[in-house]
Amino acid sequence: MNTADIDSLASRFPARATRWLIGGGAIELPRRPLVMGIVNVTPDSFSDGGTYQDPRAAADRCLEMAAAGADLIDIGGESTRPYAAPTELADELSRVLGVLKHLAGKLPVPISIDTTKAAVARAAIDAGAQIINDVSALTADRAMIPLAVATGVGVCAMHMLGTPATMQDDPRYDDVVTEVREYLARQRDALISAGIDRRRIALDPGIGFGKTHQHNLTLLAHCHELHALGCPLLVGHSRKGFIGKVLGDKEADRLAGTIGVALALARQGVQILRVHDVGPVRQALMLFEAVGGIDAAALEIEPPK
Repeated sequence: MNTADIDSLASRFPARATRWLIGGGAIELPRRPLVMGIVNVTPDSFSDGGTYQDPRAAADRCLEMAAAGADLIDIGGESTRPYAAPTELADELSRVLGVLKHLAGKLPVPISIDTTKAAVARAAIDAGAQIINDVSALTADRAMIPLAVATGVGVCAMHMLGTPATMQDDPRYDDVVTEVREYLARQRDALISAGIDRRRIALDPGIGFGKTHQHNLTLLAHCHELHALGCPLLVGHSRKGFIGKVLGDKEADRLAGTIGVALALARQGVQILRVHDVGPVRQALMLFEAVGGIDAAALEIEPPK
């Protein structure tokens, strides 16, 4: 990122974070969003559940994503799709550690562990993970925050109403953007008060987690407002149901829609995109940047309501 790039982004998003401290080092956050590849080692995740249950197949998928340009890999052993049942600790540990065992010393990018259980996070960190990605914003397990403090890993705190089993039961907001922003601010402050360095905290608005179709679209259009929180933004919109609703076809291939949203988020300066299709999204972002797409973010254009 050159000086002109920094000035351009700073003029539009003055609080935009440009670095994220994680276990063992730091991730620089340039103007093009980083791509986090999703690997679900589960039988029931909404998009790829069952595809990578075999630890070796899941590890191979991680390596394929890194070769396709993933900047980080997020590994999860418990589904968080709507109405998902909780996973037993032993099962989640077995799924995650099997993959990490096959990846030992092979993956050239940082690993994030997608879990709400401190025991799973602890085991994954011992096996090389550098980030805890917790959909409960580190609230589901009272041991998670002390673990994050003790290990010094990066953390991502997400907004969700209720739990995966209840979050889509008639979610309501008076103002979804304001309420999500205020929740993330409270969680950020709670993590800082507990001893987690602010520079280690990323925040996620939780697309699809206790939101209607319109809530998702409104949040995505206003993600730039979350830069005021001063932490990196991580957004996971990939292949989610709102894409099919916009397209008018629930069975449609959601890759093109995923890419379209990725470009809209890139324009807003979002730092990290969590996706299933690393190669196509990465290529789209590279071309978007090459033709000046990010520079357009410096223009004072009012986002859609």
